[in-house]
This record gives sequence, structure tokens and C-alpha cells, in this order.
Amino acid sequence: MLYKQRNRIERMFGQMKINRAIATRYDQLAASFMSIVHIAAARYWLKFVHAA
Repeated sequence: MLYKQRNRIERMFGQMKINRAIATRYDQLAASFMSIVHIAAARYWLKFVHAA
């Protein structure tokens, strides 16, 4: 069970790193970086919800 949860989280970060801004972290401010992470997570979540 723990491995399944860990695998799901690792796949989520793999999908989020497709966004170049997250993978290379061009943003200088932490707030700016976190906003990009939130947008990427929302896009990933919407794909997941739409597929279900």
C-alpha cells in the first residue's frame, strides 16, 4: 500500500516536471515558483478528474 502511494506521488512529480519552469526553476522568488507548481498541479488534477 505504501509503495502504491509513493509511486503515485513520484509519477505526479514526473508529470509536473514536464513544465520547463518547474524542471529548471527559472523563478527567482519562492512565491512565484510555488504559483507555477500550483498551476501545474491543477492541470494534472484536471486531467485526472476528466479521465475518471
